[in-house]
Amino acid sequence: MENATIIGYCASALSIASFTPQAWKIIKSRDVQSISAAMYAATVLGFALWTIFGTLKGEWPIIVTNSVCCVLSGFILVMKLLPTRKREEVADALDPAK
Repeated sequence: MENATIIGYCASALSIASFTPQAWKIIKSRDVQSISAAMYAATVLGFALWTIFGTLKGEWPIIVTNSVCCVLSGFILVMKLLPTRKREEVADALDPAK
């Protein structure tokens, strides 16, 4: 396997992994007070544009990585924007043990 491919896989894994703890923390704590809606809106838009770029270029690693990151950051943004009661309902559905 080429070094560039290995670096690409590592970058993809780390990009996806970077949003997972934040999403899980929101589900567990229901706290979005310190989340910046504007920053996550820009992030979601950026990932969406990267996904479109990857699609236009036919680059599956770009498509898959940015699609997953877009979903994760989109989830975080939606949780930030939801009213408290709805946010609690979503969190309860995803983590019924709480």
